[in-house]
Amino acid sequence: MKDIVLGSTGITVKQNAFGALPIQRDDTDTAIRILRRAYEGGMTYFDTARAYSDSEEKMGIAFEGMRDKIFIATKTQATDPDKFRSDLETSLKMLRTDYIDVYQFHCVNRCYAPGDGTGMYECMLEAKQQGKIRHIGITAHKIETAYEAAKSGLYETMQFPFSYLSGEKEIKLVNMCKECNVGFIAMKGLAGGLITRSDAAMAFMTEYDNVLPIWGVQHMNELEEWLSYMQTTPSMSGELKSYIEKEREELSGDFCRGCGYCMPCPVGIKINNCARMSLLLRRAPSAAWLNDEWQQNMARIDDCINCRQCTAKCPYELSTPELLKKNLADYRKVLAGEVSVG
Repeated sequence: MKDIVLGSTGITVKQNAFGALPIQRDDTDTAIRILRRAYEGGMTYFDTARAYSDSEEKMGIAFEGMRDKIFIATKTQATDPDKFRSDLETSLKMLRTDYIDVYQFHCVNRCYAPGDGTGMYECMLEAKQQGKIRHIGITAHKIETAYEAAKSGLYETMQFPFSYLSGEKEIKLVNMCKECNVGFIAMKGLAGGLITRSDAAMAFMTEYDNVLPIWGVQHMNELEEWLSYMQTTPSMSGELKSYIEKEREELSGDFCRGCGYCMPCPVGIKINNCARMSLLLRRAPSAAWLNDEWQQNMARIDDCINCRQCTAKCPYELSTPELLKKNLADYRKVLAGEVSVG
């Protein structure tokens, strides 16, 4: 396991970081045990967000009294200065700290810049001058926005989806960040659950010496798997390379990555899972996808009004209504026993 330097921030950590979105689904005691075990196992970079319900609060409890031993990154979805300042103060309180190492604009659809009329980047500068944040970051799902931010010279870190299912556009972004000395943080390294071999996912990440992957962890057994790679890191063997090539062939073309950028749907369709249900049933099989709740969720696809708001917002330019209908047809075949899954 090698060290990763996050661009101009100088932050240096082992190439395995903790994504704290899933711990919002754990009870507090479980979350604290997982977080502390992650630190004991060698993880020192922890990523959360104001939008992740009580994730920040759980992290604050877990790491109180050891602030100098870890790096904390969090995010705001604010689009106006008042909400920015409110989110920042809430995050500081929940995290039980007086500063945040990397503060990020969360899932932006534009590259905030000084003098753009929003006042948002000025808020970042103000917070940095006050010592409340140390480094300015940004997260995105739209590649052109990410390119603009990486080249702007305004952001010290870029967080973007990146996995072995990524294409040339994403690899270009990783290289651009390296050239511009912007720290690259890889989210969705398992492609929202479509990647099921962690050793292949880890080996792919090690091919890039400027990429820090954050792995979302909800269960202790998941954590232990990632921690095992701190000592014995998978490398890109011939077998893994062949496996990844086969995976890319299987998932070439139009498929939903589950980023959720298309949400919310005006008729309540849970697009980020419904539009990839066929893949979830086969690649991450679970009886839960066939329960009454998910049958009702999938049935909502019949209510689609073809407004195409989802298509307009999709960073991968998918024709989402058509993709939803294909997944619903396949789902109904599975329910009828016409098609078997794992």
